[in-house]
Amino acid sequence: MPAMRISMLLISALLVCGLRPAFADDAMPIASAATAIDKPLGPLAPTDDQLDVLFAKLKKERAPESSRAISDQIRETFALSGSATVDMLMYNASKAASEKRYGAALDFLDQVTLLAPDFAEGWNQRATIHTVRGNLPKAMSDIARVLALEPRHLGALSALAAMMAESGRDAQALKTLDTYLGYYPADRDAQKQALDLMHKLAGQKT
Repeated sequence: MPAMRISMLLISALLVCGLRPAFADDAMPIASAATAIDKPLGPLAPTDDQLDVLFAKLKKERAPESSRAISDQIRETFALSGSATVDMLMYNASKAASEKRYGAALDFLDQVTLLAPDFAEGWNQRATIHTVRGNLPKAMSDIARVLALEPRHLGALSALAAMMAESGRDAQALKTLDTYLGYYPADRDAQKQALDLMHKLAGQKT
């Protein structure tokens, strides 16, 4: 995929589900996602039961419209912080971002991550702002934190796959998309991206 298309896909994935040309540590994003699978959710996150039911439905659903509705429910559930203070900061950050006051939005989200470091959506929204501002190394770091807290976070997985593809790490991008599709098999766009990467990798081997 052209670099511009990947960049827009990355921003779209973060914005819809929440929300490097060079990486400080090549193994960090995949390792973070892989080693976090069995970690419990943070204390401010939704309950396991709530999310388990939604993800079970999403995995079984094959109709695109119905699956999209379930994924929206999952996104809304991830946005529940359990703290009125954090919710207000998140609202202020969202309002600032909608007005393109990205510096202010980042200030609010910095406070969220300090007050509620186990709230995955705070890190995800901060990754969105870093991406919009063009700071992909920081966005990558925040995405790694999201996946360490919640390995099933669809927006973060989609963004990670886009970043890997943009940096030429097609095998890692495909692996991340496979993980994503394991949770959300009816996502047609992700299916196409995975198929394109499979064809590209197959062509490299011939």
